[in-house]
Amino acid sequence: MRYLFSTGLFAAISAGISLLRGTRDAPTTWRALLAWASWAITLAFAIGAVVDMRRDERGVAVAVDSPIAPVQAKRAKKQAKQIEKTAKATKR
Repeated sequence: MRYLFSTGLFAAISAGISLLRGTRDAPTTWRALLAWASWAITLAFAIGAVVDMRRDERGVAVAVDSPIAPVQAKRAKKQAKQIEKTAKATKR
């Protein structure tokens, strides 16, 4: 339920509702089709962001081009450094 109210998904859904209201009685033109295509791309990006957040939360690697990837890499580097530090301390 928490993912449903993410900012991107909420914005995409509300934009879709506005677009539906605006194009309901209007004739189908290339501008309307372009608006719907743009909305579909926005919705796909929002869903992709939610999927990446869920994967990160579960510890699964995300795609390199994801905005979450640098955070995950930094976290992995920090954990590796901590493991190395612990191993050095136990050697002494």
